[in-house]
Amino acid sequence: MQRIESITSHANPLLKEVRRAIAKGTLTASDLMVAEGIHLLEEAIRSRMEIPAVLVSASALHRLDGLLGQLLASRIITLPDAQFVALSATETPQGVMALVEPPFWTAEDVFAGTPLVVVLDGVQDPGNAGAIARAAEAFGATGIIFAKGTVGLNHPRTLRGSAGSLFRLPCLAGVEAEEVVELLSTHHCASYVAMPWSDQAAAASETNLAAPVALVIGNEGHGVSETMQAASKPISIATQKVESLNASVAAAILLYEAGRQRGAARA
Repeated sequence: MQRIESITSHANPLLKEVRRAIAKGTLTASDLMVAEGIHLLEEAIRSRMEIPAVLVSASALHRLDGLLGQLLASRIITLPDAQFVALSATETPQGVMALVEPPFWTAEDVFAGTPLVVVLDGVQDPGNAGAIARAAEAFGATGIIFAKGTVGLNHPRTLRGSAGSLFRLPCLAGVEAEEVVELLSTHHCASYVAMPWSDQAAAASETNLAAPVALVIGNEGHGVSETMQAASKPISIATQKVESLNASVAAAILLYEAGRQRGAARA
């Protein structure tokens, strides 16, 4: 039977490490992702991720029933409920938090096959970034680039918003805009930046998204950087009565259209 450890001290070094990672939106000092919630734990298992440790509140230990056999290589650590609540990054904690080895990806992974790449250029909201990653996986993107100045790929809320897609979708993070442009050129990807609906921007439905392409999603308030703007053509989604859409909604619609075109091309 698997041994279950217990931590009761707020000063425990592991808990300090996790608190710091959550506060900074980064990996822990041991280079682990903080994946909170039973769904992310299940997704990490399904994605065959290495899970060195699982933290669980005393009252939520039953949530691991049926999973312990798949966590034989993991430390299972219980915390008093109040201590877990203090540690959690969510308003309504589920009492389960996994520490996960992040996957390693290269540019060749991101640009595999006929590339359909999402470039996040200055996106600041971790929920938006995570939702875009989820849509990217759902509609067949080959990878996603978190350009420098974008919210952290390993931010707990980004990971939670991705619903586990960031365990599987090839990603590059912290890439300078100039390097992104160079990567797109090297891999012969046309670059399109999402813009509000206008006569100056090509409609997504009239743009060839079945070819190697990158879809650039900019900052929620300020749009994309000058570097990405200069290297990209504008693309837009026809809307009525509203000028623009939330970044994650716009990205999902563009990705759906790209997936639709690619499916039609294969038929």
